[in-house]
Amino acid sequence: MRSLLFVPGDRPERFAKASASGADTVILDLEDAVTAERRGAARIEVARHLAKTARTVPQWVRINPVRSADALADLTSVIATRPDGILLPKPESIDDLWRVDHWLEALEAANGIASGSIAMLPIVTENARAVLSLGSWGRLPARVAGLTWGAEDLAADIGAEANRTADGAYEPPFLLARSLCLLAAGAAGVPAYDTIDIEFRNPEAIERRSREARRLGFSGQLAIHPAQIAPIHNAYTPSPDEIHWAERVLEAFRSSPSRGAVQLDGRMLDMPHMRQAQRILSAGRAEPKD
Repeated sequence: MRSLLFVPGDRPERFAKASASGADTVILDLEDAVTAERRGAARIEVARHLAKTARTVPQWVRINPVRSADALADLTSVIATRPDGILLPKPESIDDLWRVDHWLEALEAANGIASGSIAMLPIVTENARAVLSLGSWGRLPARVAGLTWGAEDLAADIGAEANRTADGAYEPPFLLARSLCLLAAGAAGVPAYDTIDIEFRNPEAIERRSREARRLGFSGQLAIHPAQIAPIHNAYTPSPDEIHWAERVLEAFRSSPSRGAVQLDGRMLDMPHMRQAQRILSAGRAEPKD
C-alpha cells in the first residue's frame, strides 16, 4: 500500500469519490472525522457501503480507541460486511492490539469469516505512554499488516503547540515518535506507513516529503485528500533507474552465488544491498493507479 486515504464515515456521498481517487486503500473513518452525535449514523452508512459496493480497492475502517465505549460497537456494526482491515487508533500498549485481535477473532467466527482475514494497522504513537513503551511491545498479532504513527494527537497529549517548525520539519519529540514507529515495524518485520501530511494544495511539497519518508524506510503514507494521492504515488513508486539498479544488483549476486559480497560500478555490495534491491523490485511490481 502506497496510499491509505481517509474519508469521514458520515459522508457517504464521498465514499465513491474516495474509491475512485486512485488510492491504494480507502479508510472509512468512525473516529476523529465523526462527532459523537453522528457516530451511530456513520456506522450504518459505513456498513451499508461495505455491504453493497463492489470493491475496486480495499476498504478499511478506523474504529475508536480500544479503551473507549465505542470501539466494540464500531466493530460489531461493520464486521458482518467484511472490511478488509481495521485501523486502530491510540493503543497504549501491545495488550490493546491483542484485545482487538481477540475481538476480531470472535466476530470473524460468529460471522463465518476465516480467522485472521481482517487485517489490522495500529497508529502506535498517538500518546506519550505508547511512544515510551514501543520498545517492549514484542510479538504482534499475525493480522497486523504494518505500523503507522500520528503527530496530531501526540501533540495534544503532550501539550505541544505545534508538531512542525515553520519550514515544515518535525520538532524533536515527533521525530523521535516517527523513528520509533519505523524501528518497531522493522523489528516486527512489517511495513511502516508515514502519517498524514496536512498540506494538500502543494503537490511538490507533498512529493518531496514523501520521497524523504521513503528514503528513511517507510512503505507508504496516510492521506486526507484525493489531491495527495498522485504525489504520494510518485514518491513511493520506484523509478525506472531504481528498478534497473536493483535488477543489476540481483543479477550480480546470482552470477556469484557462493559470495556474500560482489562488485558493481566500483562499489562493494553485500547482503543489505541485496535486500534493498529486492524491496525496490517488490514495490515496483504494483501497477500505478494514477
